[in-house]
Amino acid sequence: MKRPELVCPAGTPAALRTAVEAGADAVYCGFQNATNARNFPGLNFTPEEMQASVAHAHDHGTKVLLAVNTFPTAGRFNLWREAVDMGARFGVDAFIVADIGVADYVKRTYPDIRLHLSVQAAASSPEAIRYYAREFGVKRVVLPRILTVPEIKQLAREIPCEIETFIFGNHGLMVEGRCSLTNYVTGLSTNMDGVCSPAADVHYDKQADGSVTTRLADFTIDSFAPDEQAGYPTICKGRYNAPNRPDAYYAFEEPISLNLSGLLPALIEAGVDAFKIEGRQRSRAYVKSAVSAFRKAVDSILAGQEPELADLIALTEGQKQTEGAFKTKKWR
Repeated sequence: MKRPELVCPAGTPAALRTAVEAGADAVYCGFQNATNARNFPGLNFTPEEMQASVAHAHDHGTKVLLAVNTFPTAGRFNLWREAVDMGARFGVDAFIVADIGVADYVKRTYPDIRLHLSVQAAASSPEAIRYYAREFGVKRVVLPRILTVPEIKQLAREIPCEIETFIFGNHGLMVEGRCSLTNYVTGLSTNMDGVCSPAADVHYDKQADGSVTTRLADFTIDSFAPDEQAGYPTICKGRYNAPNRPDAYYAFEEPISLNLSGLLPALIEAGVDAFKIEGRQRSRAYVKSAVSAFRKAVDSILAGQEPELADLIALTEGQKQTEGAFKTKKWR
């Protein structure tokens, strides 16, 4: 059975070291600017931190994948060019890109460094993926979270590059790489500024009865009872009132986390080359628990043993898990 690479989040240098110690085959990370899709205050790497972290990961046999996976706007391309140049200088093992201009720059300037296609590019058909592989030399595609296991298996037969799938973390069923809702509310774009629900626009308002209302800018996103855990407010996972509906409801997507621990053998058999854990904005404790659990599970499967699937419900959003589109199944 082919050994899939375990690709793990590193939102900070400390989280990177934690992921390496927990058994990550590769970590993905970004610089402290708009070139990556998790551009939150307090996250990501300065150039000096990136250089030291790449060296640390390589000393422990772990690859570093640099996320340069947002879309440059007119007049700003130098920021993405500089991020790629620094990554190459520091010795990263691959660039994760979404924009075709960035992909073209990497191909022409650093043809010997692997190019991975971000989920932000939303490429899910053989035709689209073959185009990226042919024109830009893409070696791996990160698939959107909309495909079933049989569809992934068929896709693997038809494309000339590796497949990476998310196995744990944010469910993210909005159209990958094309979310404009936050931009409408805050003026900042997930896809061009790297910020979904910027912290400066997030508000938690405690009411007299102990309930908590969450807002993003001037928009109320959700309301939580005193005994409920208030989630981070994002437009796509808010509850809204609508005509002809008696109660507020999740109009776009319920806060719920993806957990494919039970589908790992099927995904390996389908030809998936890399398993991705989401969560660069999460804590070191999250990274340690999630990476350790999936490291043990994957190693057990490859050894022909029944994997021990740790209870990760405490790490999930909304305390709910799903296998989503990968397998037709209701919430657990």
